[in-house]
Amino acid sequence: MKIAVLTGAGVSAESGIKTFRDSDGLWEGHDVMEVASPEGFERNPEVVLDFYNQRRRQLLTVQPNAAHRALAALEKMHEVTIITQNVDDLHERAGSTNVIHLHGELLKVRSTFDEDLILDWKEDLNLGDFCENNHQLRPHIVWFGEMVPMIEVAADVVARADAVIIVGTSMQVYPAAGLVQYAKPDAHIYFVDPKPSISESKRITVFAEKASIGVPKVVELLK
Repeated sequence: MKIAVLTGAGVSAESGIKTFRDSDGLWEGHDVMEVASPEGFERNPEVVLDFYNQRRRQLLTVQPNAAHRALAALEKMHEVTIITQNVDDLHERAGSTNVIHLHGELLKVRSTFDEDLILDWKEDLNLGDFCENNHQLRPHIVWFGEMVPMIEVAADVVARADAVIIVGTSMQVYPAAGLVQYAKPDAHIYFVDPKPSISESKRITVFAEKASIGVPKVVELLK
């Protein structure tokens, strides 16, 4: 069985990763547009780099949780592709081998000159850290206003899936929110979220629980 898994901040929140932004539109005291847009980076690159350095340091202190591990275990039984809006590597660390990162990866950086020049990076990234062509490196993150390069690949994965699992995402933020529309009419959808934004139906099974509780239940059903 082909299974597409769409994950958002809720799956990593239980590991201690702070969610993308809170109700007042700030991200740890920062205006989101100041730390997650090309314009913000151009205006004040040091603030942006420091912001992601803090995120990167925090990521290296946390571990995958039961939801990540359950999804990795599902690979032993089915063909599983994880499509995540998260920029952490917790799915990979839990053992998932087929992960599409829609919004980039915190443990990678890329050249401001050549966006295909991508490097693994676990240290702090500072002004003066250059690529091989002597251009400043930047976080490998999809910022507001930038293209989401993997969205078409993700849509194709969802379109071929026999089942779709949605975990820890409200599915309100586009373009990721549009992915579920690509699902086949007979593909069953499992939705795991403490405050589900969609209702149960013949086609949709809802688990109104946090990811670490709900995801293992879905995996058990799909065995």
